[in-house]
Amino acid sequence: MDRNAIIGFILIGLVLMVWLWMTAPQPQTQQINTSVITDSSKQSSKESTDQKKLNYDKEKIVRVAKEDTLGKYFAHLASKENRKYIVETDKYRLEFSSRGGTITSWILKDYFTWDKYPVELLTQNSTGDFHLLFSTSDGKIINTKNLYFELTTDKNIKINGNDSVNFEMVLPVGVSNKIIKTITIYGDKYDISVGFKFVGMESIIANFAYNVVWETGLKYAEHNSIDESNFAKTYAYAGGELAELDASNFNETVRDSNISGRVNWIAIRNKYFTVAIIPDLKESKRAYLEGTRVHLPNEGAKENYSMALEMPFNGNSTETDRYTIYAGPLNFEELKKYNIDLDKIMSLGAAWLIRPISEYAIMPLFKFLKMFIPNFGIILIIFSIIIKVVLHPLTKSSMKSMQRMQSLQPLMEEIREKYKDDPQKMNQQVMRLYKEYGVNPAGGCLPMLLQLPILYALWAVFSSAVELRQASFFWWITDLSIPDVIARLPFRIPIFNMNEISGLALLMGITMFIQQKMSVKDPRQKMMIWMMPILMTLMFNSFPAGLNLYYFVFNLLSIAQQGWINKKHKNEPLRKVEQKKSSGWISKIAKDLPRKQK
Repeated sequence: MDRNAIIGFILIGLVLMVWLWMTAPQPQTQQINTSVITDSSKQSSKESTDQKKLNYDKEKIVRVAKEDTLGKYFAHLASKENRKYIVETDKYRLEFSSRGGTITSWILKDYFTWDKYPVELLTQNSTGDFHLLFSTSDGKIINTKNLYFELTTDKNIKINGNDSVNFEMVLPVGVSNKIIKTITIYGDKYDISVGFKFVGMESIIANFAYNVVWETGLKYAEHNSIDESNFAKTYAYAGGELAELDASNFNETVRDSNISGRVNWIAIRNKYFTVAIIPDLKESKRAYLEGTRVHLPNEGAKENYSMALEMPFNGNSTETDRYTIYAGPLNFEELKKYNIDLDKIMSLGAAWLIRPISEYAIMPLFKFLKMFIPNFGIILIIFSIIIKVVLHPLTKSSMKSMQRMQSLQPLMEEIREKYKDDPQKMNQQVMRLYKEYGVNPAGGCLPMLLQLPILYALWAVFSSAVELRQASFFWWITDLSIPDVIARLPFRIPIFNMNEISGLALLMGITMFIQQKMSVKDPRQKMMIWMMPILMTLMFNSFPAGLNLYYFVFNLLSIAQQGWINKKHKNEPLRKVEQKKSSGWISKIAKDLPRKQK
């Protein structure tokens, strides 16, 4: 947004404020009935009686509404004392509530938000999450988040290492009807096990089905909510295929309820964290996904998702089901342990080309180097050197070809001048010149094209791998997974819609300019010396600092390599390459073709 637009919006806002103030209705003065004041004690007594009657009516309305909503089976469970139970492990702190038997807080100890608070995965609310939803034989829809369970314990506990703890929460529907929720928590895992036991519910739960629901999504943990929203999604994995739901438009609710068959798991993610529900005993019949995108202050955005699994209920007098809930970081190795393709929710690039580079090359190499080097910035520098060594033969040949092109410039200028009125003949002569001296005009682009999959894979890894989150290098580079901002502009750059300047992107652009200056000598391509670095700087400005660090170091190495090749081959005379004679069947056909045509 430019300066004129900002001023325009300010003036519009002022006009609106003045107009609203001028057209606002005047507050009405309360008329006092003087005849009523004659007997203050009688009036006070009447008001007291009326207030009691009003309170009684309100209580009656609320009670009848609850009874009508919950039906004859669950109305008595809608109002009790709420109790809390806290379990703390090495990895997280969990809080459970007797209201709904839900999880009301899930705090990760090893991860912190951008403002240095422990990451809280659940959006703070009064009901918590992970509950049951089903219809009853008396025609009601019951959501257990509104009902009160009985906690079998109220003693908070802390476990470590391989220890585990389990406890129960019971929903007493009737004398012989109840739902028992059993939670098992492990000291060294990010997941918990939740079991449901339905006792005497065969005549209460209708339609031979019930749903397990997660409806509050995940709380954001990063500074840039727009960037985090770009990664936020909800998924269902069914029949070996991943179904994805992305709420990309503001204030528009998107749904997907056509995911049927065997559903292995459902999940919600933000940029670096996820929650997944995995059925352990029965096969799910259907999955439901829903999401919406809403505005946040300061041009921010938040995507809220909910998900549910429809599970079969066979109508037995006693039925049991169990689920694994993973709520933690998007760590590739952690997700891979489940052997159910849960790692597919990680954004590691296109499956056919980029993802293999990310999964089988970049991440294993980073993991190996991390064993010896604690700083990811230094690891990236070493990675740049490794890639440069691998591409050295190709880039060396390319740079030598480009140097010969520079030497050919006088001859090419003569051809252009000689055939300036015949462009077709001029192009034929230039191509003949390239062939005679063994020059490939596209040779300079090949190393960059080969780098593109690596660059994209690096972008994917740095944007979604939690291991690189908040990994600092030195000085102003405090997080390699986000842009390293060194300055903020008072306006936004058009098209790119940005007002922040990345230091490493700027350094990368400078090194690209030097490299272009050393290699491009054609007067007709002088514009490219400036345009290419400027465009690349603007494009890379919003990329993770780690990716820009890699490209900056790679360019420095390329400059050194180009300088060495220029110095070594500076005074070499131009030599024509020996043309190989074609002796194959194609050559024979080409020789016979003029004769046959004649």
